[in-house]
Amino acid sequence: MEITGLTERKSAEQEITEKVREIEMIVTEKVVREQPREIPVTDEVDVLVIGSGPAGVSAAITAAREGAVTMLIEQTGDVGGISTAGLMSHWTGSTQGGIYEEILQRSCDSEKAGERVLINPEKLKTVYLEMLAEAGVRLKLYSFVCEPVMEGNTVRGVILENKSGRSAVLAKIVIDASGDGDVAAKAGVPYFLGREEDGRMQPATIMFKVAGVDTERAVLPGGFEDHYQIPAGDIQAIGEAQLPAPAGHVLLYRSTLPGIITCNMTNCIDIDGTNAEDLTRATYTCRKQMDAIVKFLREYVPGFENCYQISSASLIGIRETRHFRGEATLTAEDILAARVFEDWVVTKAAFNFDVHNMTGAGLDETGAQKLFPQKKGYTIPYGCFVPLRAENLYLAGRDISGTHMAHSNYRVMPICANMGLAVGVAAALCVRNGCSPRTLDVKLVQERLRELGVEP
Repeated sequence: MEITGLTERKSAEQEITEKVREIEMIVTEKVVREQPREIPVTDEVDVLVIGSGPAGVSAAITAAREGAVTMLIEQTGDVGGISTAGLMSHWTGSTQGGIYEEILQRSCDSEKAGERVLINPEKLKTVYLEMLAEAGVRLKLYSFVCEPVMEGNTVRGVILENKSGRSAVLAKIVIDASGDGDVAAKAGVPYFLGREEDGRMQPATIMFKVAGVDTERAVLPGGFEDHYQIPAGDIQAIGEAQLPAPAGHVLLYRSTLPGIITCNMTNCIDIDGTNAEDLTRATYTCRKQMDAIVKFLREYVPGFENCYQISSASLIGIRETRHFRGEATLTAEDILAARVFEDWVVTKAAFNFDVHNMTGAGLDETGAQKLFPQKKGYTIPYGCFVPLRAENLYLAGRDISGTHMAHSNYRVMPICANMGLAVGVAAALCVRNGCSPRTLDVKLVQERLRELGVEP
């Protein structure tokens, strides 16, 4: 028995050596050549969703509920994106009906006015998982999507890496809800970065929470234009003078727990969220600012005299990267006109031009919050979700087809959740009818959305 076991071990070692030789990498002048290899197809589904922010989670839940065999792939260990791992304080912006209302109802800790939109991130993580499980979505966490599987200009699936190795998942329809549109970019969909005229992108933020706050006395500015008076003067002016640049604005939000406030005050400018080195620099920059922010709150802001940091987001908040070209493009003018498109699929979307300063703290000169003139809401057309040059692919979330200014409005989470609803319905209809996103009759999508409580 011992001799047999030794022989088996040697045989296994020989097999491993042979496999290593098969994939031997030849290192030349600053180039590593990897030998071709076969990648196993581990799953074949109807609808494959990349990214589990509010858009991706909603798309996956909806497609599965509509009868499509659906898989959701997420590179982190939690679902929810910025709404959970990003420690977002509340659902900012709004829409009516659809899956956003269901998520809010199932996850909120209080139905009181003003408190319903506060996010308990730990509860929300579980609610998302429950909704995905109830719908029958196949979930893969800790899995990084490397590139799309292409057949000409048609997306047939993706290649991913995780602890189990490298594998492929094939699908009839792929939904890119990755935020940055990583699949769409590698599939050859045209895009531009940031602001049209100069490519600059909105700053990045790491949210964090402080405890020990006297919330009865606390001063809580919720917007850049909230210039509350504190003993030292205007709170925004004092923040700009005392905090380390490019931090400088003061944004503080109630949480679902007593004595705990969420801080949206770290700030890093001039970064590209599609660049790993920039993401690393932004993470370090924002984390360095946290101690100074807590010291500032203790010294200057009433109610925060005894505050201390208790947690911070594990996911950095990237507001803007790629804007893809689609069959339609949403503009600032469309939003200001409260336009109802004939091919609407997202309705009653409402927010402002939330453009963070590209050169420092506060609101950019192009932004408008309290002075935003359009309060009625607007619709988003189907064509914004159908990218150019790639078939069987949908966009969902902040990577849809829109201008820089329009994006500053539609990028918020309630609107993104109902984007996921629309695209989830559309993807399931494509599977059922054997058609592509580009040829699907949008009236079928609208008919089903009306049945789900979405009206223009």
